[in-house]
Amino acid sequence: MKIGVTSQNFRTITGHAGKTRRFLVYESQQTEIRELDRLDLPKEMSMHEFRGDRHPLDALDVLITASCGQGFERRMAAKGVRVVATGETDPLKAVTGIVAGDDLPPPVPHEH
Repeated sequence: MKIGVTSQNFRTITGHAGKTRRFLVYESQQTEIRELDRLDLPKEMSMHEFRGDRHPLDALDVLITASCGQGFERRMAAKGVRVVATGETDPLKAVTGIVAGDDLPPPVPHEH
């Protein structure tokens, strides 16, 4: 399973998934979790701007974020990617929870 995490600073889970350009990518095989990649995309590759056919996030099974809009969720679902919004800030802890089938803490409310 490939799991992406929105992380503008490559340390914590950040929000505004549609405008995010930096992602941590993990792979899970059974109980082993390893970081595969760190994506640092140009502005035109943020999902908010992207209008092409194939995007690097299309390869994910799950995308974890601190926040996103319904349009982002629908767009990712159409590509077969499940979006999980959470208040958890530690990327590895969140990925471990997803792999274990645990519920992650709900996202922290914020104003747009």
